[in-house]
Amino acid sequence: MAGGLVRLPAADRGSQMGNMNKTILVADDESHILHVVSLKLRNAGYRVLTARDGQEALELAQSEKPDLLITDYHMPELSGLELCQKLKQGPETSGIPAIMLTARGYHLEPSDTERSGVLRMLSKPFSPRHLLATVNEVLEQVAAA
Repeated sequence: MAGGLVRLPAADRGSQMGNMNKTILVADDESHILHVVSLKLRNAGYRVLTARDGQEALELAQSEKPDLLITDYHMPELSGLELCQKLKQGPETSGIPAIMLTARGYHLEPSDTERSGVLRMLSKPFSPRHLLATVNEVLEQVAAA
């Protein structure tokens, strides 16, 4: 590690300069999940906003218009699914894609994901590296659409 240079693995490097312009809202009522996810995303160059419940996430999404939402399914005030459905109904927030974090073995019906803008689901516990790869894939998919 000569000269203090830290070499990131290729999967984490992504296009960090391009990530600087992307804002991701992370909503989860578990503080350790918020911390781990936020740290991983910030280290990859993303601007990160956090919310501890569905209502706070809804208000942040409406005011900040993030490029992506990562939300837990089970949260106080509004569930992750209710949050996504409310965002989908708003003209200024309807295009915000979402990644849903769920308990292992929980699945949404295809009609729920279609109505809510949820593009991917990840079961807890998840690998932060896999989450970052999923974030990059979803943002690339949205940009290509």
